[in-house]
Amino acid sequence: MKTIIEPFRIKSTEPIKLISKEERIKALEKAHNNVFLLDAQDCCIDLLTDSGTGCMSTAQWAAMMLGDESYAGSNSWKKFEKTVKDITGIKHVLPTHQGRAAEAILAQTIIKKGDIIPNNSHFDTTRANIEYVGGVALNLLCDDGLDTSSESLFKGNMNLDKLKDCIKEHGKEKIPFCMITVTNNTGGGQPVSMENIRDIKEILKKYDIPLIIDACRFAENAYFIHEREEVCKDKSLLEIAREMFSYADGATMSCKKDGLANIGGFLICNDDQWAEVFKNLLILREGFPTYGGLAGRDLEAIAVGLMEALELDYQVYRHATVTYLSDRLIERGIPIVRPAGGHAVFLDAKQFLPNISPLQYPGIGIINAIYIEGGIRGVELGSVMFGKFDENGNEIPSSLELVRLAFPRRVYTQSHFDYVVEVIESVWKKKDQIPGYRITYQPEFLRHFSCHFETV
Repeated sequence: MKTIIEPFRIKSTEPIKLISKEERIKALEKAHNNVFLLDAQDCCIDLLTDSGTGCMSTAQWAAMMLGDESYAGSNSWKKFEKTVKDITGIKHVLPTHQGRAAEAILAQTIIKKGDIIPNNSHFDTTRANIEYVGGVALNLLCDDGLDTSSESLFKGNMNLDKLKDCIKEHGKEKIPFCMITVTNNTGGGQPVSMENIRDIKEILKKYDIPLIIDACRFAENAYFIHEREEVCKDKSLLEIAREMFSYADGATMSCKKDGLANIGGFLICNDDQWAEVFKNLLILREGFPTYGGLAGRDLEAIAVGLMEALELDYQVYRHATVTYLSDRLIERGIPIVRPAGGHAVFLDAKQFLPNISPLQYPGIGIINAIYIEGGIRGVELGSVMFGKFDENGNEIPSSLELVRLAFPRRVYTQSHFDYVVEVIESVWKKKDQIPGYRITYQPEFLRHFSCHFETV
């Protein structure tokens, strides 16, 4: 049999409510047309993010009852550390309250003003933490990754020639480390091949430049490698993950993704000197190095969740769910990033609304239309989130204009996604009525979280 079913039973439910269309219009107006500012109770299906929004397993809930809340050296910390080292093989493990805290510690201790940090694609908080200390977040995504219709299997790969050119242009002294994001959230949740990670490491090794993995979806990337890279088909996901990390000198991690937890993260490295400066800032910002801003019960839940994320049955189900939605949208002629990503379906806003210019933010138009039509909340990954300004203050649009519909882990069922298809199809049929938007208020960093919009 080829039918794929959820590898779990539902033991607890949470009620959801669909408010009226008139109420949704008023709610969006009150939120200044920014879905981040909506109340969660006003969102029937919430696909804003897969970060910390998943459902924990009975094993995780049971583990939380064992939480040792000792300030230093708790048993829960020892389990957490052992699990992280078992998966990554990396020497120093520092827990943080979430992934962006790990990014901030890394940036504030290692990056100097004017330093260049190459990546396949930096996500929002990674880029913001680099730019906050005066660094330059440089995206070196492969050409296929910029083609939303390409069916290439590893569209998250870094362009190796561009990496070599970057090192030649800036010199290793200006590149304190290189990053690789697995999977590549910015470009549609696309995976990075083991071959690409290995080749990146070989290039960096010649110049003694460390490699840092942005690992928040490492298990999903391991699954893609298992399915698409012939030499890895007979390996377990744990074995694949271990090989991925074997090429790294460190990693940042949001355990709110492939830790299957609602909070938590870590920063890991092999360098003793780095570890020392990381610890000093960790103590100042997060807490003692054996809890790092987390309760013992959180450390317990993450230790279980990291291993659950590497279970093949779980990953088969999760990817089948994403593919289910993407296939039905493709059948209806709705433009999406292809092939389907690991944690979300990404609508191609440029093709969806070709009549709206990037700086009138077509992604925001689609996001708001979907919310008004069916109470579904997604997020724009385009020029609002990733646009830049030149030295004269002119806005430069993002190379991609996407709308992400992120799947909380183990939360929604097939009927929920059937409803999502119906709503998006309805919006697609009325796409000519969707307006462009302008920004009326924005902060200096991470503007998408709190900026205000009005229709053009």
